[in-house]
Amino acid sequence: MHREHVSTAASRADGAFTGRIAVITGAASGIGRTVAEHLAARGARIVGVDLNDAVGSVMAELPGEGHLALVRNLADPQAATTAIEETVREVGVPHILVNSAGLALLDPAVDVTPDRWQLTLDVNLSGTFYMAQAAGRVMLEAGYGRIINLASQASVIGLDQHAAYCASKAAVVGLTHVLSLEWAGRGVTVNAVSPTVVETPLGKAAWAGERGEKARAAIPAGRFAQPEEVAALIAFLAGEEAAMITGSNYLLDGGFTTV
Repeated sequence: MHREHVSTAASRADGAFTGRIAVITGAASGIGRTVAEHLAARGARIVGVDLNDAVGSVMAELPGEGHLALVRNLADPQAATTAIEETVREVGVPHILVNSAGLALLDPAVDVTPDRWQLTLDVNLSGTFYMAQAAGRVMLEAGYGRIINLASQASVIGLDQHAAYCASKAAVVGLTHVLSLEWAGRGVTVNAVSPTVVETPLGKAAWAGERGEKARAAIPAGRFAQPEEVAALIAFLAGEEAAMITGSNYLLDGGFTTV
């Protein structure tokens, strides 16, 4: 009996996003890829958007059928418009947008060059805005949408050598607040998720050795976040149960920002 109940519950969870179309940026690797796998395993049809053409093979490996790979440079203001247009044409109006694409170029503030500053803002902030704007237009017309923006613990605290990154992620949270306010009455929710260091392959490499040990020790939970934990939170915000949640920034940092 207990086994049967668990099996039924798992089955419901696996099909929670059946019939849903989810556009995920940064889907070729890291958090974006994990989110794509998580939602696809629960029935969603995924449109993966990434600068890296490996996104094609990632989409091909996802469970389910009908996934679409789009190679786009989100630093280009027109990329979002063409990505959503192709999504609507090839797959349908998206129900979910996860803005996961981002980069972190670290420099002491006095050494940040104009090109590194601008590239950080172009990808992390402008790319997020233009994708939300393009997806928002079709979602608002349809009367339904879930937009989740990847921010960071750097959106609410300062981090050494993260001037451009902190500025971009704080702005993503501000943008989230505005979009949620404008769109809440029209069926579209907009939230942000702000993790600490996440143990993706890139995260593990960047925070290896003594530097990583010190960073872990500063987190009350004593560890970094797992990509699956971030994906699970995003999936909740993308689901039906989160219809009343909008304009929030969810910190997933093991208590680090409360210290």
